[in-house]
Amino acid sequence: MANLKTKELSKIGYTNDVTRSLVINIVSKNFKHASKETIITLLIDIKNKPEDYVNDEIIGKIASTFITSEQTCNYKTFDLLQETGRLKIYGGKEIEHSAKKQMEIAMSLPVTIQGALMPDAHTGYGLPIGGVLATKDAVVPYAVGVDIGCRMSLSILDVGENFLKSHSYQMRQALKDYTHFGMEGRLEFKQEHEVLDSPAFQETDFLKRLHAKAARQLGTSGSGNHFVEFGLITLQEHNATNLPAGKYMALLSHSGSRGLGANIAQHYTKIAMETCKLPKEAQQLAWLDMHSEAGQEYWLSMNLAGDYAKACHDRIHINVLKAIGVKALTTIENHHNFAWKDTLEDGTEVIIHRKGATPAHKNEMGIIPGSMTTAAYLVSGKGIPNALYSASHGAGRAMSRKRAKENMTASAMKKLLASAGVTLIGGSVEENPLAYKDIETVIAAQKELVNIEGVFHPKIVRMNRE
Repeated sequence: MANLKTKELSKIGYTNDVTRSLVINIVSKNFKHASKETIITLLIDIKNKPEDYVNDEIIGKIASTFITSEQTCNYKTFDLLQETGRLKIYGGKEIEHSAKKQMEIAMSLPVTIQGALMPDAHTGYGLPIGGVLATKDAVVPYAVGVDIGCRMSLSILDVGENFLKSHSYQMRQALKDYTHFGMEGRLEFKQEHEVLDSPAFQETDFLKRLHAKAARQLGTSGSGNHFVEFGLITLQEHNATNLPAGKYMALLSHSGSRGLGANIAQHYTKIAMETCKLPKEAQQLAWLDMHSEAGQEYWLSMNLAGDYAKACHDRIHINVLKAIGVKALTTIENHHNFAWKDTLEDGTEVIIHRKGATPAHKNEMGIIPGSMTTAAYLVSGKGIPNALYSASHGAGRAMSRKRAKENMTASAMKKLLASAGVTLIGGSVEENPLAYKDIETVIAAQKELVNIEGVFHPKIVRMNRE
């Protein structure tokens, strides 16, 4: 059978990505020996008279996408629940009321089982940043976030403080030459990674169209609070890395899945909001049924974006460390904008969304950064069920970017950097240290959630200049 092309399907009225994906999958499995003309005639008839086919075991799913009477959870209007799921808030005194209100709305979703709010929490879109949400058989794109797979990566190096003193110029130059920040652009030299050969890129027409952008942006970082920085990490006695206690040079990076993740988030959030109708205050929390075609497509795409985000960090660390001639003794990394299939203490199988939260199962390693002048913490989880096995993803913003810009000058920020002994390449006043909560207060508020394994202090910081 000749392959059906997206353009051909569009011409006969199959303009929806979900419907086209269904057609391609069903036709390839069940109509291998039919001619293209026969299939197109059948598809036109399905579109014109879907009620004649909706109960068909094979092509009923295609027909159902043309029927306006909404029968599944993806095509229903839902009310919020009066009695909500179980919510635990950590460090509540430092969390703004609007973030708590957003979390309360999320707890009222019919699919919500349990929730937690981390001490770095602040208002976001849909779920607050720092929100953790466990749902049943549903994934909420805006509870994952726009920057899918945004993550931390820490490489502890085989050199110490003396290397910083003798090679600071080379380290600054490596950060300038082998990183790139901002919405667009690319590195000057070709980047390669096995993620670009992932078969997931061929699973849907939508992902196929994003492959070129992903290849172009591989190894780069976004804007905002994304960074790549050198610093010194002091490891505790008997730490979970199994490295001897002491002080090491380290490379720490923070960024996500670039345009690939942003496009996936926007595409499937739109589908969710169009098909899962909620009251106005909750509409950004529209979900996709995990058993639906769109839900499965989002899950596939989200995991691909997570793999791609990891690949970007892999390339950054390989490129920068090669440029200065040092090796990593170990690397610790974690997502903090993602969703995972997990099991609660009572055996309930759920989807745990962490939007700006670090996974913290028992002995699970993670990194919680502060600001460009304050400590980042290497931690291991204690696996606390009330926190949904989570911890904060950073210090959390104390000011919006607009307010931070209004309350800080470039010269005042230079003084803060100088007093902390930090060299900044790029960066902007929107990301100044005072725009963030006190990392020590945030860490203290979650001492029951994590063990501290090491403390990292930034020395040379590279960020986007906005």
